[in-house]
Amino acid sequence: MSNLIVERVITSGVFALDGGEWEVDNNVWLVGDDDDVVVIDAAHDKEPIIEAVGDRNVTAVLCTHGHNDHVTVAPQLAAELDAPVLLHPGDQQLWDMTHSGERFRELADGDLIPVAGTSLEVLHTPGHSPGSVCLHLPEAKALFTGDTLFSGGPGATGRSFSDFPTIITSIGDRLFTLPGNTQVHTGHGDGTTIGTEAPNLDDWKARGY
Repeated sequence: MSNLIVERVITSGVFALDGGEWEVDNNVWLVGDDDDVVVIDAAHDKEPIIEAVGDRNVTAVLCTHGHNDHVTVAPQLAAELDAPVLLHPGDQQLWDMTHSGERFRELADGDLIPVAGTSLEVLHTPGHSPGSVCLHLPEAKALFTGDTLFSGGPGATGRSFSDFPTIITSIGDRLFTLPGNTQVHTGHGDGTTIGTEAPNLDDWKARGY
């Protein structure tokens, strides 16, 4: 692993689903080194993302899931930076709500995405959406969770295509089995660690959200 860099770019815009709209701030993550980088979640506005990338080569635009606020500018960013968009096919229907007719490469559980001399491992973690994934970077003790896991609880499951028991299973079986010192980089807001959140799983089950 070379000199790995993890950077956060915050962009703002609208999340829209089921006839509602909400103003949100999103975390866009750049993972790489001085030469190559991947973009995780192309949210809202491509300009600050392109500025943060600088003169580095973008090898992929990774989408943790297909909600509009996480894929807003994915096709435009990919075209401008000459990089593929990668998304789990379980979120095809959500993708089509924002980018009907645009293509993406399919992510699958267990895929390894090379970057900076190491690899991000794809963990399929449905619940917030059918195709939600998390991206694990063991050497850096880092996990990029999109909207699956936040500081204080799981991602929302009250809207279409989401399911609470499914997200709880994903978190318990796929995420809370990771080392406790794993840093959790979320799709919105501040991060946390696996060790901080794991003891709360039974409380989340009891409260139902």
